Amino acid sequence: MLEEVERWLADRSWSAADRPLDQLLDLKRAAGTTVSVVLPALDEEATVGAIVEVVRRELIEGLPVPLVDELVVIDSGSADRTAEVAAKAGARVVHRDEILPRIPALPGKGEVLWRSLLATTGDVVCFVDADLRDFSAAFVSGIVGPLLTDPGVQFVKAMYDRPLGDAPGQGGRVTELVARPLLNLHWPQLAGFVQPLGGEYAVRRSLLERLPFPVGYGVELGLLVDALHTVGLDALAQVDVGVRLHRHQDGQALGRMAAAIYRTAQVRLSRGHLVRPELTQFERGPEGFVPRTYPVDTEERPPMLGVKEYGRRHVA
Repeated sequence: MLEEVERWLADRSWSAADRPLDQLLDLKRAAGTTVSVVLPALDEEATVGAIVEVVRRELIEGLPVPLVDELVVIDSGSADRTAEVAAKAGARVVHRDEILPRIPALPGKGEVLWRSLLATTGDVVCFVDADLRDFSAAFVSGIVGPLLTDPGVQFVKAMYDRPLGDAPGQGGRVTELVARPLLNLHWPQLAGFVQPLGGEYAVRRSLLERLPFPVGYGVELGLLVDALHTVGLDALAQVDVGVRLHRHQDGQALGRMAAAIYRTAQVRLSRGHLVRPELTQFERGPEGFVPRTYPVDTEERPPMLGVKEYGRRHVA
């Protein structure tokens, strides 16, 4: 590991307990910083309501000043009751297609995160996946904390244990097999991130609006790499928030995720063109293995600062 990274680990890796909530509230009140929490959601009726309830109960209601000013669920076309459950729990629910209708929406998580910048107003934007179980408010307060206490910090990732069933630390298979080797080989300054692909991170809007967003699963790696090149390692940090429990993908879905992440890395390494942006996988059918070919996400959305609707809102 680079000496620079060892120093970074000592200086920019914290625990959620290092910044008590009352300290954060005092700093937030003094600075006037506003915080938006965004949950990108697709068919998450089983978990989204509990997450919204925890954020409202512990970080908005009954506090001398709310830590969270805006709680938004972006529904990307759920076929279940995700939108209804989230709204009943107290979130503002916005459908992906209602945001920036001039540009037809593409499928993918990154697309939803990109559009969320137009649906929110907070100085700090905190993303939280909507499939978490046994959710703790520390997933929000922990990663928002450094942005309220240290003006030099601009991007904070959550780190946590990811059990796979009863096996501790065995989750995050795409991280260990794809993302971590890519980062160590090509962006060794980022080798200190425990969960580089984690969906829980808080970022200053002033940085997010300057970054391109891969539309699919590559968004987390893309944002992290681009943030490194834009603001430098010392502006990045991570906070230990405990244990992350969520729904696990099957092996083939993980393969598609891995392909999208590799493609995102490839673009940042060469800005070149993929010869074949597809992935073929095999499923056993009645007569043997059947090939299934899936497109690999190749689209990226430009920095939000270049979108005219976003510029008009800031002028207004």
